[in-house]
Amino acid sequence: MTNTSSIAVFSLSGFNATVNYRVTLFSLTLLCYCAILLVNVSLILTIILDQNLHEPMYICLCSLCINGLYGTAGFYPKFVSDLLSDIHVITYVGCFLQVFVIYSYVKVDYSTLVLMAYDRYVAICRPLEYHSVMSVQRTAVLICLSWLVPLCCEVMVVTSTSKLKLCGSHIQKLYCENWSIVKLACSSTTVNNIVGLFVISFYCGHVLLILGSYMQLVKSALKSKECRRKFTQTCVPHLLCLLNVTSALLFDVMYSRYGSASVAQHVKNFMAIQFLMIPPLLNPIIYGLILTKIRSRLSLNKNCNIQS
Repeated sequence: MTNTSSIAVFSLSGFNATVNYRVTLFSLTLLCYCAILLVNVSLILTIILDQNLHEPMYICLCSLCINGLYGTAGFYPKFVSDLLSDIHVITYVGCFLQVFVIYSYVKVDYSTLVLMAYDRYVAICRPLEYHSVMSVQRTAVLICLSWLVPLCCEVMVVTSTSKLKLCGSHIQKLYCENWSIVKLACSSTTVNNIVGLFVISFYCGHVLLILGSYMQLVKSALKSKECRRKFTQTCVPHLLCLLNVTSALLFDVMYSRYGSASVAQHVKNFMAIQFLMIPPLLNPIIYGLILTKIRSRLSLNKNCNIQS
């Protein structure tokens, strides 16, 4: 990535509001990150080690948890170190790397949720075809695509932003974000706007796909008691995770693009990190509590540990 503005580092002004209670925030953040690591790693290991969970839905869930670890790794280590530092800067390359990791994580999340919605549609609406449609090979290909396509989209976004001539280095957030960098540009941002519009439209299409699949799922669920049971047991956690990710991300988008200068900085900070705190922590908990197979497996492991 080359840039004609010769900016070496960016400053992160969001930390100005954390000076008076940095130790408290450091402790809470470290606790939150440890909890995220614990719940996601526990669910990943449970799915990998239990042959009974080697089914498309649980493999997708495993991918969702791995993505949660990937995305939070791009934020928490840097954030925790900055909380205890008096200088809040990030290098030019480090900033774009953080943008890539954090926002490709969001895109992979949505792609995985679309795949999980499709899996539930086939399982409930076309049960006799499920094992042929959602074979191991096809599931593997779909999961690879759910990672590859978002990563390519984010490469496109980061590449277009890295070509801008920047006339500032002051980012008003706790971490690097693409739109915040674009606002520092003193060259034309037409290409960035087009790329951004394309990516937003593409992922709005993801939401429409999920809504369309759930319209079919609801129709099917009304037909029989067995379909209603399947819908309640496996689709409710998916809907909760979708609502969780979407509402948290909405905070960040609204703040980045329409945030008022009159809003207190600590409120802005809270809005900006919602999607990096709540979804990675709650998604595995939601599935762990609601899905019977996972809950029973986790309970069995717990009992075995107590007896030993």
